[in-house]
Amino acid sequence: MDDRSWMYQDSPQGLRRIDYFNRVQGFINFATSIPINFTGGGIWCPCRKCQNKKYLHPDVVMMHLLHKGFMENYQCWYAHGEVFVSKRRMGETVVGSTSSVSNMHEAANDNTNPYRNMVIDAMRMNKGNVSQCPIVEEEPNADAARFFDLLKDSNEPLWTGCTNHSKLSVVAQMFTIKSDHELSEAGYNKIIEWARSILPEGNRLKENFYAAKSMMKPLGLGYQKIDIFPNFCLLYYLENAEMTECMTCRHSHYKPRTGRGKTLVAYKKLKYFPIAPRLQRLFMSPRTAEHMTWHQAHDAVNGVMVHHSDGEAWKRFNSVHPHFSAESRNVHLGLCTDGFNPFGSFAAPYSCWPVILTVYNLPPGMCMRPEFMFLSTVIPGPRSPGWNIDVCLRPLIDELAQLWSSGALTYDISRKQNFLMRAALMWTINDFPAYGMLSGWSTHGKLACPYCMENNKEFTLANGGKASFFDCHHLFLPLNHRYRKNRKDFFVGRVEKDVASPCLSGEELHDVVSKYDDIVFSLQSGKQKFPGFGLTHNWVKRSIFWELLY
Repeated sequence: MDDRSWMYQDSPQGLRRIDYFNRVQGFINFATSIPINFTGGGIWCPCRKCQNKKYLHPDVVMMHLLHKGFMENYQCWYAHGEVFVSKRRMGETVVGSTSSVSNMHEAANDNTNPYRNMVIDAMRMNKGNVSQCPIVEEEPNADAARFFDLLKDSNEPLWTGCTNHSKLSVVAQMFTIKSDHELSEAGYNKIIEWARSILPEGNRLKENFYAAKSMMKPLGLGYQKIDIFPNFCLLYYLENAEMTECMTCRHSHYKPRTGRGKTLVAYKKLKYFPIAPRLQRLFMSPRTAEHMTWHQAHDAVNGVMVHHSDGEAWKRFNSVHPHFSAESRNVHLGLCTDGFNPFGSFAAPYSCWPVILTVYNLPPGMCMRPEFMFLSTVIPGPRSPGWNIDVCLRPLIDELAQLWSSGALTYDISRKQNFLMRAALMWTINDFPAYGMLSGWSTHGKLACPYCMENNKEFTLANGGKASFFDCHHLFLPLNHRYRKNRKDFFVGRVEKDVASPCLSGEELHDVVSKYDDIVFSLQSGKQKFPGFGLTHNWVKRSIFWELLY
């Protein structure tokens, strides 16, 4: 880092030298050169009075620095794009280095309190940015206020004078012990009762498991257990929650009771993790909240796609839904799912299907990080849900519909404002078999291709008797492409002269699938065929995604 002693050297008679003016101008140019800093036409003001707590126009910041000077100990411009690297971590004398804001993640996590860091990580927060705030301020909503109260607990000692444990750290460690050793709630309470008896008077240890859970609730890590029919016919959800047997297959809701047990145990349970609280938490960190508008703030280059927002699908969506795109903080999501065996490849066959949502508002270097991929649903095995996956997606679709229509009140700490956050599912990411399960177009048989549909050039293998799509997509190439005339390396002896049929628009596809009735989900779903299946179309169901209004 350059020598910045000039920031605190006054000229005689208190007048600033010309070189100071030029260096301040260089600081302004540096701060405004990073797009994420220069949002809304302003930057943080580091003068002695504002101390990076006000968001002002660069010209105003310039005047403040000329008249009032820089705040103390600001040789490293960490609030304007530089990374702070402590001597203790790096083992050298470097104090800071110029870098982009996207590289601040590693340096920001150097916290001496791991349990405060746990809360901050759950909220995607950075300790150094908590104090930053814009000019226009609002009080946090109730949910945000509860989180900030929990953040205080991470620094509150277990008793007055305790230096090793905080109120939050003990609860977190006890939860870990309970999980690792499968302690019952009664066993947990007995240990807490004994611990409280040997701790000093006035200790802040929560008295039982219920109180500890209530304390941790603001983290938003809860989930819903929803009973599901073993044959994926129906969820015991909303109006069906009290049903005792399936109306389709007459399968019982609960397992037969054994012995004197009074607890009713369902055959299968689906776990659903609400997505709205986790999206709201992304706006509770100044750094993350600013990145949530990156998709609109970054400088796009014509003909170059560096992010999904540069693509035609995103631009088309914004043009069709201008009220949604007008608020840059609204969330764009992608969904991916696939089956796997959690017990390993050598265990008995078992197919568990996690459904994961990805936030595409974030820059390319962040949106694919594991911490920004949110698990929304865990579909239990041992069988794959197949076409019945729509039954399992019902809670997620209901929440996505609610986030689109009415939104969720969210606190944006970067602007100190409450706003109505809305969300939209842009697309799905999956392999070909899962594509068929989600879309409703069967990916088996002669009409498996979802692009060509009934206009494909599939042929049957002479010996195997299976459908083949080899060399069937050259019709998508330009008419003058050399592969169209290649008679040797592809389909022997054939020259491709046809052109591809135009792909159907979303409105046209909706008109097509609207002609088909709802199917009855069960083990027999695969045997329900619409007229013309395999001949003129490959539709097996009307996908649940068509219920979303966009």
